Amino acid sequence: MKIVLAEKVSPATLAVFQQEPGWNVVTHDQIKNGLAAELADADALVVRSAVQVDAKLLESAPKLRVVGRAGVGVDNIDIPAATHRGIVVMNTPGANAVAVAELTLGLMVSMARSVSRANATMHDGKWEKKSLQGRELRGKTLGIVGLGRVGLEVARRAKAFGMNLIGYDPFIAPVIARENDVTLVPLDEIFKESDYLTLHVGLTSQTEGLINATSLAIMKKGVRIVNCARGELIVEEALIDALKSGHVAGAALDVFRKEPLKESPFCELDNVILSPHIAGSTDEAQEAIGLQLAMQVRDYLKLGVVQNAVNLPSLSHEEYIEVAPYIEMAERLGRFLSHSTPGNLENIQISYTGRIAQGKTDLIRNAAIAGIFAGSEDDHEQEVVANRINAATIAAERGVRIQEDKKEFTAGGAGSVLKLTLHSSDGESSASATVLHGTSPRLLTYDGIDIEAPLHGTLVSIRNHDVPGVVGRIGTILGEHQINIANFALGRSNGPSRSKRVPQGQALAVVQIDVPSASAANAALEALRKVEAIASVRLVELGK
Repeated sequence: MKIVLAEKVSPATLAVFQQEPGWNVVTHDQIKNGLAAELADADALVVRSAVQVDAKLLESAPKLRVVGRAGVGVDNIDIPAATHRGIVVMNTPGANAVAVAELTLGLMVSMARSVSRANATMHDGKWEKKSLQGRELRGKTLGIVGLGRVGLEVARRAKAFGMNLIGYDPFIAPVIARENDVTLVPLDEIFKESDYLTLHVGLTSQTEGLINATSLAIMKKGVRIVNCARGELIVEEALIDALKSGHVAGAALDVFRKEPLKESPFCELDNVILSPHIAGSTDEAQEAIGLQLAMQVRDYLKLGVVQNAVNLPSLSHEEYIEVAPYIEMAERLGRFLSHSTPGNLENIQISYTGRIAQGKTDLIRNAAIAGIFAGSEDDHEQEVVANRINAATIAAERGVRIQEDKKEFTAGGAGSVLKLTLHSSDGESSASATVLHGTSPRLLTYDGIDIEAPLHGTLVSIRNHDVPGVVGRIGTILGEHQINIANFALGRSNGPSRSKRVPQGQALAVVQIDVPSASAANAALEALRKVEAIASVRLVELGK
């Protein structure tokens, strides 16, 4: 593995990668011929905020599997380009939550007690005690917009000050809010009731300009606003007007629409506290961010565990351990089924039954799609090959529709079953599979025919007319070419089939073989195709 650390990281962060045997770690000061050249054979890239990871840079990194951002914002990374190339983009939300929460409370105290003005007047040799009488936070209402890790850390600390806590976050469970003594209310009520208002949400089309002339107008006179999240959450001109009029008593801003802040009207206002985007800048936070990111990148490269990805749903280690066998099974099932449908592929239907339907299935879905495309000759001609990260995106680009169905409970049979159905204008083909004993992927049905077979190794899929002597002929031909049979599964069609490939009365055989050589396998396949009762023969390589 080659890891490129394009910006300075802590020694502890570096040590996480250096402790892995055989890993080549290139630090920012070791990059001599430019970052693009260094990424030519890199598996992972770690950045902070300075390096721009754009589409052009990613084109120079054909092996890159993951980009790690030491921090939360990923504005410097082209997410669509990374996703298209099958690259996971990770950040580290929450690693600096305590640091941001502490500054938030510090800024609230500073506004309540005019700490900045008190300090300035004292340095000017003035003793203005009477004019600096402040107010307590106790008993005041704090409105928290965004109850993620930072917002909840703020709530816990504000509670210790005796503040009344109200919050808005449509994505938090009410029980979590109750446990932290936060009353969930609509956003407009946050604006109307808050003595102090603090923002802790990401930047989206819904949150951009959240604090504007309209929302400011419904806030109570004398409100104080803290923003340690994103500068784009505030329409700065509207806030400046409200500060000048006195409707907003004070603001404490650590982030701005354009950074670094220069020649801003904010600089001329006495009721504004300004800091240069330092909320997460503590020694402890930077160490925590670096360590968290290093472990995330390491675990993805070694184990495939996706944590805090911005272009794919994340899984905890425990969730990944449970779902990993089904991810592998899904890709194998997709490979097995590829090329089974005549004509151009139009639609992939993915059905989950049982326990797997209850969890996160995005990686299972993507693995299945990647397996289907991997079995296609066209996929190997593409500049970007489908993998478990970009498969759904690649399908959309190729005009292939994806349909997912989930049924959490089933009567009898295997506990968790995945079924794939490939639709084209000329027909359809389907197969289902499960995982036995936690590690063994098994084919259950193929085009509606029950046929249990292993989904690993080298398989020969044979469609034949249901007449006597075919099974013996298959065994004879394989034996004549010195090919050993490891498993022989049979099935027959007992009813109407929706597949044009399986007419009434046709049977299937899936034979797992030990292949002595490619030439022997090819010769055996040609011999099988010459048997009159055999309609088709297909070799499927699934690996161990």
